[in-house]
Amino acid sequence: MKAFDYSLVKDPQYFCDNRMEAHSDHVYYRDGNEMQTAVQDGTETSFRYSLNGLWKFYYARNYKSAVQGFEKEDYCCYDWDDIHVPAHIQMEGYDAPQYANVQYPWEGHEEIYPGQIPERFNPVASYVKYFTVPEHMKGKRLFISFQGAESGLALWLNGAFVGYSEDSFTPSEFELTDYLKDGQNKLAAQVFKWTSSSWCEDQDFFRFSGIYRDVYLYTVPDTHAYDLQIRAIPEENLDVADLEIKVKSWGKGSIAFRLEKDGECVLEEKKSLTEAGNEEANAEPFYIQKTNSSKTVQNSFAWKINNPKLWSAEDPQLYDLTIELYDEAGNIQEVIPQKVGFRRFEMKDGIMTLNGKRIVFKGVNRHEFSSVSGRHVSEEELRKDLRIMKQNNINAIRTCHYPDTSLIYQLCDEYGIYMIDETNLESHGSWDVAEFTKDYTHVVPHNKPEWLDMMLDRANSMYQRDKNHPAILIWSCGNESFGGKDIYEMSQLFRKNDSTRLVHYEGLFHDRSYNDTSDMESQMYPSVEAIKEFLAKDDSKPFICCEYTHAMGNSCGAMHKYTDLTDTEPKYQGGFIWDYIDQSIYKKDRYGKEFQAYGGDFGERPTDYNFSGNGIAYGGDREPSPKMQEVKFNYQNITAEVTADTVKVINKNLFVNTDTFDCKVTLAKNGKVIRTEALEIAVEPLSEEEYKLPFEKAEAAGEYIITVSFHLKEEEIWAPAGHEIAFGQYVYQVKEDVPDGKSDSAETAITAEKDVCVSDAFVKKPQIIRSTHNIGVRGEHFEVMFSVLNGGLVSYKYAGKEMIEAIPKPNFWRAPTDNDCGNLMQMRYAQWKIASMYLSHKEYRKGAYGPSNSPQAEETDHSVKVTFTYLMPTTPASECQLTYEVFGDGKVKTTLTYDPVKELGDMPEFGVIFKFNADYDNVQWYGLGEAETYADRKKGAKLGIYQNKVVDNMARYMVPQECGAKEEVRWAKVVDRKGRGMLFEMTKENGPMMFSALPYTPHEIENAMHPYELPEIQYTVVRAAKGQMGIGGDDSWGSYTHPEYLLDTDKKMEFSFVFKGL
Repeated sequence: MKAFDYSLVKDPQYFCDNRMEAHSDHVYYRDGNEMQTAVQDGTETSFRYSLNGLWKFYYARNYKSAVQGFEKEDYCCYDWDDIHVPAHIQMEGYDAPQYANVQYPWEGHEEIYPGQIPERFNPVASYVKYFTVPEHMKGKRLFISFQGAESGLALWLNGAFVGYSEDSFTPSEFELTDYLKDGQNKLAAQVFKWTSSSWCEDQDFFRFSGIYRDVYLYTVPDTHAYDLQIRAIPEENLDVADLEIKVKSWGKGSIAFRLEKDGECVLEEKKSLTEAGNEEANAEPFYIQKTNSSKTVQNSFAWKINNPKLWSAEDPQLYDLTIELYDEAGNIQEVIPQKVGFRRFEMKDGIMTLNGKRIVFKGVNRHEFSSVSGRHVSEEELRKDLRIMKQNNINAIRTCHYPDTSLIYQLCDEYGIYMIDETNLESHGSWDVAEFTKDYTHVVPHNKPEWLDMMLDRANSMYQRDKNHPAILIWSCGNESFGGKDIYEMSQLFRKNDSTRLVHYEGLFHDRSYNDTSDMESQMYPSVEAIKEFLAKDDSKPFICCEYTHAMGNSCGAMHKYTDLTDTEPKYQGGFIWDYIDQSIYKKDRYGKEFQAYGGDFGERPTDYNFSGNGIAYGGDREPSPKMQEVKFNYQNITAEVTADTVKVINKNLFVNTDTFDCKVTLAKNGKVIRTEALEIAVEPLSEEEYKLPFEKAEAAGEYIITVSFHLKEEEIWAPAGHEIAFGQYVYQVKEDVPDGKSDSAETAITAEKDVCVSDAFVKKPQIIRSTHNIGVRGEHFEVMFSVLNGGLVSYKYAGKEMIEAIPKPNFWRAPTDNDCGNLMQMRYAQWKIASMYLSHKEYRKGAYGPSNSPQAEETDHSVKVTFTYLMPTTPASECQLTYEVFGDGKVKTTLTYDPVKELGDMPEFGVIFKFNADYDNVQWYGLGEAETYADRKKGAKLGIYQNKVVDNMARYMVPQECGAKEEVRWAKVVDRKGRGMLFEMTKENGPMMFSALPYTPHEIENAMHPYELPEIQYTVVRAAKGQMGIGGDDSWGSYTHPEYLLDTDKKMEFSFVFKGL
């Protein structure tokens, strides 16, 4: 009897032993009734018996510490721990989750190289499951399927070694028939955290191990389809399609096919299954699996289907195929339901086309990840992800960087999402330095023959399982694994097996020795300029970004430049955002409060800390983050270019007319909607037309906003009827005629409340009270005090209540974002943080007290002006002025001026910071919303009136950082529950401003690495600013904010706004 040899686990040539051949992921049922029940109620096929649940478990730090001989029949494991299967052991209290990006998780602990594995610490999980074969399965061939075990699995039944398998992300199946006995059987498995293949599983993710996907026993009927290959490809003219089905079967009999569309039969035919098969005898398979041969017979069948309804993400038309297998006596043996999508994906004249049209990928990378259970994602979580993607115009997923669990492929067929299916391969840590040293000794797989079979096995396992899904357009050879012959051979495996899809691999960018490995040029994080430059030199292949707009923390700035490029450069066919969801795990802080933990929070080293958080959706509840607003707009398929009385509609859909959606036009005046009309718009795919709006240009004074939006007419599986899929907006002003001589110095064109917000010429001038240490200004309902000693506005009392908690100060700083940290913004701009924290009215070079520290006070015909000069401790020294002009109605026009010092350059922000009591916890604003906006991330925002709680503006980025900003604000209010508080307004001179209301200062936010490190809420902190630099996002490790989104310090800077009590 063969025994398991652990010493082989480190050998890259030992990756499967007695494992069954890979096959398609079809499910078969006993008869039509069972199939119907399963489809309606979600029940399992009776050919399967789930082993999910509690298993007996023993954890060991390494192989030497594992229990030797535990698999033997007479070794009792009943006293072992219980563990849930499926689950990662690290999510069940054994070992710890470890997040690492490029570095291998054992670096710094053990000095090893490919062909070796860690020995001191390499957890071994020993599992035992006692089971009795169910009655209805007795006497049949019995198999076991492990849908996913990480990273190597050895299996025994009743003490006999059954087999071994690696590849953490595709099924490992074994036949158990010869090892079974009557009554109770003892199934034993050992799962090794790191094996030889771990050198090729260095993805940017948490490192887990264990049996983490479903486990089930299954039997087969006497006549059985072991594998199906379904090809549903329209001919070039698209009016006829070829339906080809290859069946690898066991047993003799016949097979019946029925194809239906929306309940109507399109095809029905019964054929015999010939014993020898009907394939040409000399057809040599390209790749012979190094596994247990299934010894099947292959039969091929083909039909022509007229006028097929074509599948696409825009209109995912699916046919229902039912396959029935009968034995020789005519008894039904099994029924297989299969969804079929007819679509033609190909390269035409160097452009990727779907059903004859140039495709643009509006994609996202998606790690399979749950904050609850790691890479074991529930169906509910998966469906939520796909719903949110479709609702936000995402049309493609790259499975990074391994094949996902089978359900996602079925759902993408159904929801309409294109897929790049990626092989489980990344060896980033083996070559990131070698790229520069040119020493390729330890690069894997590269050109090393000992790694080739493992690579081909992984590619084949994924291909065989997933090949029947129309959603998959592209096979990917893996990720960030350099270049070389082995990966080229993987690409050839895909091509020789499947001419109906294309092959992708990005690593050629680092090693062009086998440039034909990829059918398209694929790069990560190039700038738009770099893409243009590359295509100008070499446009032999279409270009995609398999990763771009790195969404770490507050990011995705200037994303629109990439999506705009797809409209102007035909060879650029889109990209995949990195990435969909933060990889974070629920954990409790020392006071028992839950938070989202990231790398390093589990005491594991080495780690890459919060680099695991790059999602456009939050970890935990999987809700969209504020970045999603921009993604949705940039990815919309309909563009509405609106003017005061027309709209030009550009339909970028390839197959869908705009009349499949409702079109709505709204007119708002000063932020309040005054009219809503429907508009009939029918623009053919890839066409544009101009329409007259249902109302004329307004004549009455005010600011007008026209919004043209498109909505679902009917409910879809991913959104309710009425869901908005696209919009365009136009804003214009109608000026009021101002009579000569009337003052409008603090008047605003757009007002929150006319009676409150416009200074009237008839309001009495405020009274000034000059004292030695203070300057007071008093009006009818208010009192303001400026301190000579403390250098600023120390009191603003409105209706008898003190409003401010601290002296307002000029502010030039923001809490650094993850992108800022990556490009060393704090080092480059540090002087502005120091200036914001330590500026003073005291001219320390001329003595602590003296005339140089006094504010300047002057009276005008209708106001009082007080100006403070602040010295900033920069090198060279600099200064700024803050002027308060107080009017008789309590309005204070505030002006910040700064003469730029060339050596200091630009700053993160230019504005004023206030502290109010935290009772003022409601914010309302007329500006862009509803999510936060930034100079380089506001295309997806709409101008309007919005409100929320101050605390809601703290985005749930894993590391607290700048968030919650609002661009183009006309006015904003911060009020308590009685509606009392402070109003902020733009001035005519300055125009709309940036506004922020948060519970913390930028410095408090910057000091916290986790949300629980933020202090208890004491204040509402308001920042009104001329602007803030953009957030960037081309990448998070060096890319700067694009220059046009920086503050302009070439000339004198001035910012004015108005505040007033309410």
